[in-house]
Amino acid sequence: MATEEVAAAAAAARRKALSLSRLRAARSRYQSLQISDDVFGESGGDSSSDDNPFYSTSAGSSQSDWEEEEEGDVMVREAGTGGRRPEVTGQPTSESGDGEDAAGWTERLKDVAFPPYVDSAGPVHQMPLNASAIDFFQLFVPDNVIRNMVVQTNMYAKKYQERFGCDEGWSDVSLPEMKTFLGYMISTSIHHCESVLSIWSGGFYSNKSIALMMTQMRFEKILKYFHIVAFRSSQTTHGLYKIQPFLDCLQMTFDTAFKPSQTQVLHEPLIDEDPLFIATCTDRELRKRKKRKFSLWVRQCAATGYICQVYVNLKEGTASDGLDTLKNRPQLHSLVAKSLCQNLAGKNYIIYTGPSITSLNLFEEFEKKGIYCCGLLSSRKSDCTGLPLSMLVNPEIPQARGQYRVRMKGNMSLISWSNKGQFYFLTNAYSPFKEGVIIRRKSGEIRCPLAVEAFAAHLGYICKYDDKYSKYFISHKANKTWQQVFWFVLSIAVNNSYILYKMSEAYLVRRYTRVQFGEKLVKELLGIEEHHPLE
Repeated sequence: MATEEVAAAAAAARRKALSLSRLRAARSRYQSLQISDDVFGESGGDSSSDDNPFYSTSAGSSQSDWEEEEEGDVMVREAGTGGRRPEVTGQPTSESGDGEDAAGWTERLKDVAFPPYVDSAGPVHQMPLNASAIDFFQLFVPDNVIRNMVVQTNMYAKKYQERFGCDEGWSDVSLPEMKTFLGYMISTSIHHCESVLSIWSGGFYSNKSIALMMTQMRFEKILKYFHIVAFRSSQTTHGLYKIQPFLDCLQMTFDTAFKPSQTQVLHEPLIDEDPLFIATCTDRELRKRKKRKFSLWVRQCAATGYICQVYVNLKEGTASDGLDTLKNRPQLHSLVAKSLCQNLAGKNYIIYTGPSITSLNLFEEFEKKGIYCCGLLSSRKSDCTGLPLSMLVNPEIPQARGQYRVRMKGNMSLISWSNKGQFYFLTNAYSPFKEGVIIRRKSGEIRCPLAVEAFAAHLGYICKYDDKYSKYFISHKANKTWQQVFWFVLSIAVNNSYILYKMSEAYLVRRYTRVQFGEKLVKELLGIEEHHPLE
């Protein structure tokens, strides 16, 4: 009996050792994909690699939810479909009998060699050991930008009072007051409350440590007249003219302060409502809540979470570039992608895209510019023009997990991969001969092309970043669209500041968590803690 127990224990140990060796091999491949350890996340246990969505897809994880949602988009469900084909956007090609269709898609695969990525990645500015939170913040929002807010706010207040009468309680705002005003707003991204005015209340959400730096009445006056651009010029036609100079400044500073890794993602970041409001409001209040009148797209470094570029598109009104008048959503998303990637030509970057952006025409245009792509396809959301119809439908006989088919056209590979349904990928960034594996805690290893493994890894990291980032969005609820956009992109600037801080030598001196970094920034903006400018 004892001998059988020893043999069973030895067999279990061997199985565990084999499983661990496979896991280490997969993690080694994962690290070779240039994904860093949770650069954005908190210091502590939650930043371990075990929590990465690439390895953990439990029922409660965001990655699992994403997979289930996408499965509904890209596959025909077995129940109730009767084997019918999904409706496909665009004009897929018809297949001929010789294994190659009229558009050049073929089952004959070839190995593809890609130019190496030789550019360096990381922060551009070498920050000293004594750099503080506000030093990183002012890489994106320097004093001259805040001074412009001061000038424009005073101009708007003067014009407003000339038209509607004198405001006895108003006096021109100064630069320190404007920093204090921004500090109060940023504080709502750390300590969520019903309203920013709760700072001065005597209730649960009050914050006496910062409330004494400015009276509530003075704060409300600045909030009433706050402007980035006070007046519309005669040449201005687009709806974001009130914050366009600030957006242009952020685009420039985001681009010049950091060099992203080779792998980047185009997507719409998660914009959560105030968690307190969602938790306490009724269904009727949710239905009455006004929908956002803008959509926001970003190009994000898949190795660090750093947001490199931002694109804002108004859903209503007219714009000088004509984007708001486009009825064809694939065409709109293609223009958004081109705008976000306009500075990437010739550097051999790899861009990952979701179903709404992925299209053959866009990927071929990017390839001519030295930009390589890997994207998920959806029969409902993607522009499938030029793709073979036979690859975009479920096979008549359900495939086992890990089975896949590949067709090629030039350097472009179209992949149909099975995993609880069919998933479709389009890529010119990975050879069709290279295989990878996705590890699931319940299912074990699932065989897949390397393009699928890389896509799951990078999009999983971005999902994890968004889960953390959504907690640090400025919770002030503005009425005007331009104000909503402003507070959102300012939140992005603060998060980018923290990412640069964690990659600097200053992080080796004092390891702030995201909350501590935000609190430090608020106190320095309010002048509670003295700040010595860097030379």
